[in-house]
Amino acid sequence: MEIITDQKPKMKVRDNRSSCPVSTCLEIIGDNWSLVLIRDLFLERTTFTEFMNSPERISSNILTDRINKLRKYNLIEYRVHPNNRKIKQYYLTQAGIDLYPIIYDLIVWSIDHLDMKFDPTAVDWYQKNERLDRNQSTRNDIASYKDFKAQLLSL
Repeated sequence: MEIITDQKPKMKVRDNRSSCPVSTCLEIIGDNWSLVLIRDLFLERTTFTEFMNSPERISSNILTDRINKLRKYNLIEYRVHPNNRKIKQYYLTQAGIDLYPIIYDLIVWSIDHLDMKFDPTAVDWYQKNERLDRNQSTRNDIASYKDFKAQLLSL
């Protein structure tokens, strides 16, 4: 059965293990690093070096692999930095931006259910958003990212 939702271009998926949408989605973004990289992009990190300096300390070979994987599935793209042609500045495509509600839900679930000390950025975000409903919060954060992306691409 084919489900038609809207007219957005669809990613071509080959060699997936299953016809289940959850399983296939997890094949694309369900590894240890892809959603962390997407989170970093929402935190306005744009360069390989900025990703390497994230608290999780991803190794360079895995980071390169995940960047290539996310580009293959059209979740991220890049532009060459206008002042230094050696630097690529990565940004989310609309398909990548559409993953934000998943990031949102993972943050809320973790803070609500895990007994641990969280990064101050996550705690600040949670406190800023706890009085908003999910839809309003995700709309605000997506709009903020889109403004950042527009500014990045206009430089």
